[in-house]
Amino acid sequence: MAEQPVQSVQNAPSNLVDVLEKVLDKGVVIAGDIRVGIADVELITIKIRLIVASVDKAKEIGMDWWENDPYLSSNATENTDTKALEEENKQLQDRLEVLESKLNTSQVNQTN
Repeated sequence: MAEQPVQSVQNAPSNLVDVLEKVLDKGVVIAGDIRVGIADVELITIKIRLIVASVDKAKEIGMDWWENDPYLSSNATENTDTKALEEENKQLQDRLEVLESKLNTSQVNQTN
């Protein structure tokens, strides 16, 4: 009789782990809208969309926004902003070299 509560305590963590594993494996979507209004005049609408899933499941359903967010992934800045800035920097350096060479040739012509 005294062993039964021990078994239920031992089963509880495994049940919780099983539930968590299923939730992360399958994913859970929680959606809801909150509307606040007075006399048929809508003042505020809050739409809540929450998805709880593992990273693999999220990628499987096409969600990978964290990979492109520079606050969450260091690769995001390297892939988007850094490459664009490097290209713009190279173009500006090329233009500067052309302008400096033109300036140098005009100064040489004026001294002769």
